[in-house]
Parts: sequence; C-alpha cells; structure tokens
Amino acid sequence: MLSRTADHLYWMARYMERAENIARLLDVNYRLSLMPQPADQMEKAWAATLRIMGLDELYWEKYDEITPENVFDLLIFDRENLSSVWHCLRAARENAHAVRGTITSELWETTNGTWLKMRDFSPAALTEIEVSEFFEWVKYRSHLSRGVTIGTMLQDEAWRFTRIGTFLERADNTSRILDVKYQLLLPAGETEGGAADYYQWSALLRSVSAFEVYRKVYRDLITPARVAELLLLRSDMPRSLARCMQEVYNNLQKVANNRSAETERRAGEMDASLRFGRVDDIMRGGLHNYLVKVLARVQDISNRIANDFLVPVSA
Repeated sequence: MLSRTADHLYWMARYMERAENIARLLDVNYRLSLMPQPADQMEKAWAATLRIMGLDELYWEKYDEITPENVFDLLIFDRENLSSVWHCLRAARENAHAVRGTITSELWETTNGTWLKMRDFSPAALTEIEVSEFFEWVKYRSHLSRGVTIGTMLQDEAWRFTRIGTFLERADNTSRILDVKYQLLLPAGETEGGAADYYQWSALLRSVSAFEVYRKVYRDLITPARVAELLLLRSDMPRSLARCMQEVYNNLQKVANNRSAETERRAGEMDASLRFGRVDDIMRGGLHNYLVKVLARVQDISNRIANDFLVPVSA
C-alpha cells in the first residue's frame, strides 16, 4: 500500500477516536462537577483535563480563569486547537475524502455526515441542549464510524491501518485518563489503593464505558486497584490498555514490511507485558510511574509506525 494512503487511513481513524475520547473526558468531568465538592477541587479537576491533553499553555493564553464553559470552548469548538472536537472531526473527514477510492461509500457518508452535523453546533447552541447529549452524539458517531468500517470494508491492509490508528489513540487516552483521574480521586493522605468515593469512581468507569463491565467482572465495591486492573490488564475489556495493544500488535503483524521488525517487536513486547502483568506489581511500583512509562512506549510505537509506514509529516 502507498504510504500516503496508509497515512490518511491511519489518521482518519485516530482523529475520529480522538474526538470520542475528548467527549468522554469532558463528560466525566462534567458529571463529577455536578457532585458536591469544594470549588478548588472542581478547578483542579478541570485543570487536570487540560493537563491530560497538553493544553495548559494554550488555555492560559486565551483565558484568565478556569471555568467549565471556557474548557468546553477550547476543547470542543476552538479552531486553533488541533485537539478540539471540531478540528478532529474536520481532519477525519479530510483524510477520508483523500482516500474515497479506498474506503467504502458507507464509511465516507458516515464520516462526512458527522462533520456536516458538527458544523451546526456552536457554543450558544450547546447551552440550549443538555451538554451530555452532545457528548453522547460524538460518541455515537464514533461508534457508528467503527461499525461501518468493520461491517463494510474488506479486511485488507487498508482496514488494518484504520484499526492500528484507532487502538493506538485509545491506548494513549485510556492511560492518560486513568493517570490523572486516579491521582485526583485518591483521598488526601491515602496511599494508592485506598478506598474512594463510589460515585466518583463510577463516573470514571462510565467515561470509558466500563461501569457495567466492572459490576459484571468483580460483583463488589469499586476499589482503585480493581479499576486499574480492569483498565490496564483485562484484554476482554474493549477500552483497556491490554486490548488496545493486542489489537495494535496483531494488525502490525499483518502489514509488516522490510523495516518494521523492531516496531513489531516493541509492540509485541508491550502486548506480552500486559497479558502477563499483575496489578499488585504495578501498584507496588506506583501507578503514576507505570503509566508515565506506558505513555512513553505508546508514543515510541506511534513514532516508529510513522517512520515505517506513513508519510513523514507530523499530524
């Protein structure tokens, strides 16, 4: 496959997944902000959201104080922010347009239709509807895009590059959400693994569609260590880090070329470490330290995929 075609497919999928992940991140913060809590704690939560996205500096260039409305404006509608929902859906559409001859007409119509509808939203319009409804719409359109991809595309190299893009983006996001939210939700003075408020942890689980899964798997109280285990090591959990890296590794094997052996090895090594990892060992070493290393490894694999397969231009 031409590297330019692979590049468009890969980034089409990544941008669509990124839009969904931003919606999930904002949704969990919005839900948590509705719970009784000190004002400074709420501000810390929104600041953490900006930190997850690496947008602290950009935010303070534009705004003087942290408010939910300002955060929504930056992460949903800001056209200068390359990680806003607006920009992600636009970029997904542009990449899909560039490979219309490779993807199915159903996938093109879905992606294009999502962008056309996004243009109808505005900060003013968002205040007139329940904000959670918008987040659900973004998630639904991402689900629809993936479903159409799986249901209509030939499972050839083109399909596999969309899967690699989707799951690399998801691995990065799940790790970021867990890292920042885990630290925020631990009560002051407790060590990692202590008990925390049920409703806050349930909101975190809902942000990654894991609440019902958690209840089915553990059938018990929500504890931080089990949340970490579910989101890191359970390969049967669709948004877990283990499942994401399993998908990345399996699809990399199918598109391997004469210079991707080291990339494949590193992805396989990470897949194996998650498949055979134990949450007790992770918690003993510190979850934050572990996730910092995870994010570095995901970024390394992402860079290597770009060098091995894609057009050498940063997105």
